[in-house]
Amino acid sequence: MLDRRAQSLLKTLIERYIVEGQPVGSRTLSRYSGLELSPATIRNVMSDLEEMGFIASPHTSAGRIPTPKGYRLFVDSLLTVQPLAHQQISDIRDAIHPDQPQRVIGHASLLLSELTHFAGVVVAPRRQLPRIRQIEFLSLSDTRILLIIVTSEGDVQNRILFTQRSYTPGELAQAANMLNEHFAGLDFQQIRHRLQADLRQLSADMAELMSAAVEAGSEAVTDSAAQYVISGEKNLLGVEDLSSNMGRLRSLFDLFEQKTGLVQLLELSSRADGVQVFIGGESGIASLDECSVVAAPYEVDGQVVGTIGVIGPTRMAYERVIPIVDITAKLLASALSAP
Repeated sequence: MLDRRAQSLLKTLIERYIVEGQPVGSRTLSRYSGLELSPATIRNVMSDLEEMGFIASPHTSAGRIPTPKGYRLFVDSLLTVQPLAHQQISDIRDAIHPDQPQRVIGHASLLLSELTHFAGVVVAPRRQLPRIRQIEFLSLSDTRILLIIVTSEGDVQNRILFTQRSYTPGELAQAANMLNEHFAGLDFQQIRHRLQADLRQLSADMAELMSAAVEAGSEAVTDSAAQYVISGEKNLLGVEDLSSNMGRLRSLFDLFEQKTGLVQLLELSSRADGVQVFIGGESGIASLDECSVVAAPYEVDGQVVGTIGVIGPTRMAYERVIPIVDITAKLLASALSAP
């Protein structure tokens, strides 16, 4: 627990660092904190905060910067959120047109990026899991097999299976024929349940292949059912905190392209009540170690169907971004629920 003096100085330090992007020294804290404290007292408090892991001292400066732990305390306990003006709320409502759902979602994503100058992302309402029309196997090498899935809607998904042994063309045809004969017209969740009983009647090698195919196929069609729209990725190129490390920035853009990890993170927020903030390593995704994700679920007819979020540096104006995400989630829900 921090006393009020330490909380006030930590809050001031983080606010100044967010605005200026430079390590904050005791003179700046004295000027902006409103506390009548001697420089020595401020330095002692800063030393205590550093020892507790809330701030850190860069080698090149006498000032301090917040750590992810410091940002977490700031967001949870010290932040003063700035409510959006009525005109801003009206502008957001006007920008989200309740016509085609995908267009509404695209507008919301673009709006988030424009308002925050970071990347805006919206996980669209999940489509119903597609049913399977046909499955084929194609041998690529001794231990690599291409799984080809054709859904009832005509979509084609491919996954590579890595196996413990090689399979002959006849064995691959036998496995495909069994799946197509017994499970066509079902989704992979239904196939998994029905296949469990049948696996006991198969040889160990064939059971391994069938299980691998069902797991990979389930992942493929689930990924395709969970779609998301991201806008403003290029905004992050102009963020000094991120652009100074091109390797990290490349991995971040790879994350946007692959989407699976990001969708899983955002779907965690769908179980939360209101806005949730992931700071740095809290996301569990290495590419986001220097980023924060501010996310909120949105509902249609009282049921959570997706998530919206903003991805930016840990040094972001949380007091602005949080209400933008919160209001946009509510207005998106209203637009999608409109008759």
